Amino acid sequence: MNLVGHLRCFVVVAEELHFGHAAERLGMAQPPLSQRIQRLERELGVRLFDRSSRKVELTAPGRLLLDEARDILARVERVYSLAERARLGADGTLRAGLPSGLGGRVVAALIAAFRERRPDLRLDLRETGTAEQVRALAEGTLDAGVVRHPCDSRGLELGPMLGRRLGVLLPAGADLAASPEVHLADLAGRDLVTTPREEAPGAHDDLLASCRRHGYAPAAVHEARHPEFALGLVLAGTAVALVPRGEDVPGTTWRPLVGEPLAWRTSCAWRRTRDPGHARAIADFTAAATAVLRREAGMEPLDTAPARRVVPRPSSGFLA
Repeated sequence: MNLVGHLRCFVVVAEELHFGHAAERLGMAQPPLSQRIQRLERELGVRLFDRSSRKVELTAPGRLLLDEARDILARVERVYSLAERARLGADGTLRAGLPSGLGGRVVAALIAAFRERRPDLRLDLRETGTAEQVRALAEGTLDAGVVRHPCDSRGLELGPMLGRRLGVLLPAGADLAASPEVHLADLAGRDLVTTPREEAPGAHDDLLASCRRHGYAPAAVHEARHPEFALGLVLAGTAVALVPRGEDVPGTTWRPLVGEPLAWRTSCAWRRTRDPGHARAIADFTAAATAVLRREAGMEPLDTAPARRVVPRPSSGFLA
């Protein structure tokens, strides 16, 4: 039995005296919460709550256990905080994940911006897809990351949400290349090349669902791990790519989409920490990464992004 997890559930229910409110606070459904409390009661051999259809009350054993449970949880948090502090202080490294395709200039600028903020720490950047970043953050093998949404962010803290509008990359001789803007529905019958689904399943599925809603169901979807492979498919006329505007590539034409229906959504993410030193390091990374993504990758805060079409600064990555 996960005693620490069960005690945390017990304390929250004791504070709320309402299973529904406690479940919302814990980010879980009510039936599993009730089952956890029942397992804890069986393990301890005492009834912790008196339950009725109208109210929930602590029993005498429950009141006796509450302060001890809080003390145990506080000590556990201290152990985690000390371990985080020891790790960060031992090698002076912050480990962070980045999605593929951001481009060399963006990566270099991020390292420089973090170094300026925190010359005492080394930034260990790892090119990692969103799905793997989420797992690594949960396991503690990454301290922070830059993820694409939607993704499973339960248990994670998120930085400001940034967006980057997508257009379509076509062979220069394609009939649609002569249009100033392209309707998604005009791409009907064409294959699509995109990044592998396993890197960011939520973003991949969301992109395809948005395409279908706007009348474009790709005849086939090709997954490209490397930008050059994707570029080759576009140049050959085999597929189109839905990407932000980047540097002009001979033989291709980028066109915005009418109504700007598609955007990549990106933010920093990290696991909640109670250690002040670790929290400061993560905050410095988040501030540096957010500023660099806006300045170098042309991303915009989604809540303030204007409706007009924005042409971002060129990116050195084809699928940045």
